[in-house]
This record gives sequence, C-alpha cells and structure tokens, in this order.
Amino acid sequence: MSEQRKQINYTVACVSEFARKHGMGMKEAFGFLFEHKAIDFLKENYDIEHTLSLDDALDDMLMICEQNGGTLT
Repeated sequence: MSEQRKQINYTVACVSEFARKHGMGMKEAFGFLFEHKAIDFLKENYDIEHTLSLDDALDDMLMICEQNGGTLT
C-alpha cells in the first residue's frame, strides 16, 4: 500500500472515531475538523501521530480545533 493511501486510511479512521466519540455524523465531523485545521494537522504530522494511540490522536485533534476557535457543545 502506498504511503499516501496509508495517510488517507489513517485520516478516515481518525475522523470516524472523532465522530463516534463526539456524537457526530462523519460529514459533520469532517467539516468541523477541516474548518478548525485538524485535518491539516494530521496531514502535516502523520509520521508522528500514526505512532500514537488513537485516543492520543483524537485528543491532539480536539486541541488543535480548540486553538483554532472550534468548540464542541
């Protein structure tokens, strides 16, 4: 599998788990994460993030969103 395919699969898994954890649909979660720069964060830091637990990655994504004005109600 190509490195790009691995990154895509990892991003999809993170978005899916973020959606489940926060009671969102996939489309809503992706929009939130994209708008608040967590998708960019995952792409830029894939080499490190994919070695962490999924819970750690989700925490990092939420932190990035909060730093960029995203809040979950």
